[in-house]
Amino acid sequence: MADLKTTYMGIPLKNPLVVSPSPLSEGLDNLRRMEDAGAAAVVMHSLFEEQIRLEELGLDRNLNQGTETYWESPSNFPDIQDFHMGPEEYLRAVENAKQAVQIPVLGSLNGVSSGGWIRYAKAIEQAGADGLELNVYGIPTDPEMDSQKVEENMLGLVREVKKNLKIPVAVKIGPYFSSLPNVAKKLTESGADALVLFNRFYQPDLDLEAMEVCPNLTLSHSNTIRLRLRWVAILYGRIKADMAITGGVQTAEDAIKAMMVGARAAMMTSVLLKKGIPYLSTVLDGLTGWMEKHEYASVLQMQGALSQKSVADPAAFERANYMKVLGSYQ
Repeated sequence: MADLKTTYMGIPLKNPLVVSPSPLSEGLDNLRRMEDAGAAAVVMHSLFEEQIRLEELGLDRNLNQGTETYWESPSNFPDIQDFHMGPEEYLRAVENAKQAVQIPVLGSLNGVSSGGWIRYAKAIEQAGADGLELNVYGIPTDPEMDSQKVEENMLGLVREVKKNLKIPVAVKIGPYFSSLPNVAKKLTESGADALVLFNRFYQPDLDLEAMEVCPNLTLSHSNTIRLRLRWVAILYGRIKADMAITGGVQTAEDAIKAMMVGARAAMMTSVLLKKGIPYLSTVLDGLTGWMEKHEYASVLQMQGALSQKSVADPAAFERANYMKVLGSYQ
């Protein structure tokens, strides 16, 4: 029988399949179904920085008073109804999740500045979370803010959170850095126990009849994983932090590829939204079957086997591959 065990951010997991943040984790019945279907861990839906700031300003009780008299006014925040639960409800949800399932439960904070993050990071730890994922989701729009400042803000946030917590911390980032390997190295030096690659930056659409900017959600697909595979393969063995792939893990083959390039965890959500939570067991069965067919005794044996430092042609992950792909088109 193939040994599926792995470790992620220092936490032992029975297999590498982890459910990433989504509305699915808001229900205890869903969490139990995830555990029954074989999920090794679950990352709770995110607590957003805007929710914390709304609570701190007391805007949820007084939304319509003085709305234009200060910068941090309700017009600068999402509608309070956009959030399914407030910060205190979120903490209760983490606590209830820990009581409902035996698998590790990770909290998730989504934002770009420290603000109330430190306080709520500690509160999530006290609620029983086994770890915390910092989803650093920021879009710089100020031309006066250079890349060094953007990166230092993120690194400072990680250092502050780590300084105040005992549980491990993962950092979920996007791919848009001038030197991703350098950022990954600095995040590890700042205390990140794991990196989650990559955050998806959802792009708005335009409604030409209403003349409005409107949100648009497109769920990931298997092709989405390729960018993640490339960078995990390059970073494997070069940074100390564990890595997880999120975005594009749809099938057992996708999860296998994630392990082969060096990921410790393969995170899934989109496919569960499309096919249902029980589909987890299908992916797990496929992973086990492939390992047995190809005579892999353990997931540990697979991890990094196709990373850049392990393959016969390391340039396949670099610029040379760009020219080879263009030259291959008929």
